[in-house]
Amino acid sequence: MATEHTPRDCSKLDAEDENVSDTPRVKQWLLAGLVAAAIAGWPLACSNNRGAGTSTSDTSGPNQGKVEHAKLDYVLKDMNGREVKLADYKGKPLLINFWATYCVPCKAEIPTLVALADKYKDKLAILGVSVGDTPAELQAFAKEFRMNYPVLVSTDQDEMLEQYEAAFQIPISWFVKKDGTVYLKKLGSESPEWFDAQVRALF
Repeated sequence: MATEHTPRDCSKLDAEDENVSDTPRVKQWLLAGLVAAAIAGWPLACSNNRGAGTSTSDTSGPNQGKVEHAKLDYVLKDMNGREVKLADYKGKPLLINFWATYCVPCKAEIPTLVALADKYKDKLAILGVSVGDTPAELQAFAKEFRMNYPVLVSTDQDEMLEQYEAAFQIPISWFVKKDGTVYLKKLGSESPEWFDAQVRALF
């Protein structure tokens, strides 16, 4: 399934890279190459801490031959302090999106998720699990982006973040069928059309 990646801080060069050559021409080519690499890798996924660099995404395709069940025995609080049990969503297709307000690609996905929640409101449940945000930050963000699905706080939920592979990189989205089996998990951002296709595959 998902492959772990160690986020690289692209804002720093290794000491050995800085000393490749002292000639201006080589340094210019080196700088250009680094800029191109940074652009190519941004902004598909974020390290799970504020101010961290970005890294490439990893897609884990639909499960074929391997049955994995989503662990839904966690209890979290939403941004308003209400208790939410993941077990209450058993028996319905579920999309769990781990994200944060400080993560650029996460924020880019929000309008897509809002549209999906509206389009499939009678068939699909969407949960947005914030990683590292305060309830006040989430309330302001949800109001601005008109989020129409539950926004949960992951404070003191380290075990859950590890279970759902969201402890180090976000966004990561889990697509769960109504029988609780994991259809797909995706690290990094994707297009609205891609998300819609995966959701339709859950029905």
